[in-house]
Amino acid sequence: MASRSRGAIRSSILAGGVLLAGCALHDSTATDHATLERGRFRVPALTAPHHAKWSQLGKASWYGSPFQGQPTASGEAFDMYQMTCAHRSLPLGALVRVTNLRNHRSVVVRVNDRGPQLNTRIVDLSYGAAKILRFHGMTRVRLDLIDASPSPEEVARLSDPN
Repeated sequence: MASRSRGAIRSSILAGGVLLAGCALHDSTATDHATLERGRFRVPALTAPHHAKWSQLGKASWYGSPFQGQPTASGEAFDMYQMTCAHRSLPLGALVRVTNLRNHRSVVVRVNDRGPQLNTRIVDLSYGAAKILRFHGMTRVRLDLIDASPSPEEVARLSDPN
């Protein structure tokens, strides 16, 4: 009898959690939360005073000349001098601010590849991005999502070194 009661309680709690999660996902009045548009994850501009913010702390490494010209997960050729990175789960094309926690330098990069392969790291940066952050090997970083799906114009503006 006690196991039936626990099972019923667990089912009720699970159903309630699913119901609440569903309400949160379908709340069309919430303009300051991440939304799903046409199958793409879209995060609102970070100018709102109370926005949904995604960040991640961990170790970063970089990759360079052995991969120069090789295809990335986005299909473009890897250019070690561009401000790009590899991340396991952020959408391809997402813009991320990477801050070196040792010297507080930061750079905005675009996710164009998947990785890193080692679970001890959260991001692999291009050589150019690592150079701006002034680190060799690995360093501790904070990632802050700026835009999960920028327009091609935004990408071009941020990618232009001039």
